[in-house]
Amino acid sequence: MKYLRRFVWHIASRLLVVCLVLGLMVVAFYYAMNVTNIYIVLKDGMARRAQVVMMEEDASELTKYFQSSFLERDPAVQTTLAGGSPYQEYNIRGIDHRLNMSFLWVWPWDESVRVDITERIPSIDGRIKGDKAEAAIAQRGDSAIYPPKWTSARYRAVLAKENGQWRIRSLALIEELEE
Repeated sequence: MKYLRRFVWHIASRLLVVCLVLGLMVVAFYYAMNVTNIYIVLKDGMARRAQVVMMEEDASELTKYFQSSFLERDPAVQTTLAGGSPYQEYNIRGIDHRLNMSFLWVWPWDESVRVDITERIPSIDGRIKGDKAEAAIAQRGDSAIYPPKWTSARYRAVLAKENGQWRIRSLALIEELEE
């Protein structure tokens, strides 16, 4: 009986260690998967938002990354859709979009997450449209040939998981950054 009890305890302790290791591996896998998905949604979503504002891209693509309720109250997108974008007089061929994300922890069962991001667009490749160049130069000077700088900023983004996909629910401006 003594040997049977030792044998059972030996098997149970090894089984417990194996279960703990497997559980840790599962949590690490889901953490990595969620963080990667969140980073991709933030990076691609914020870049698409900047392209919609600057390059008059299709705004319907934004619903892949943002919740509709956010898009309805986002001032940058709404101003652009209303025709008031400061970039509408420019032909913008490309942008250098950069996004940095702070550390975040997300459990496999979390349905929402908050993360601080820093968005910068250090260079914008574009010029004013040909027919508007002379009037803009006369009104604002030689610098009017090039598009205005994008305001770099730190945001607090809140993402929510909908039907297994992460979407940006809100962006709160923390501070505007100087270049």
